[in-house]
Amino acid sequence: MNWILIAMVLALLIPIYEVWKDENIWQKMLAFASIASKTSVMILVVSVLRDDWMIGVVGVIILSVGNAGLMLLAHVIKRMNTL
Repeated sequence: MNWILIAMVLALLIPIYEVWKDENIWQKMLAFASIASKTSVMILVVSVLRDDWMIGVVGVIILSVGNAGLMLLAHVIKRMNTL
């Protein structure tokens, strides 16, 4: 089961590389949202492997609420750049 977590960590490297090479703020915010989504799915996998539902609750909260705030921030930054 460790190979699943290793594959998930390798999948996290893709948006990190995208953030590193791109200068567009919108692309950076989308990449950070992707990192947050993948991290919360990793938390859910770990909670299933450890049979700990409290960790799973934290993963669900991050998955459902975390990206909404990040996308709102991205829209505010985009609007400020157009003014």
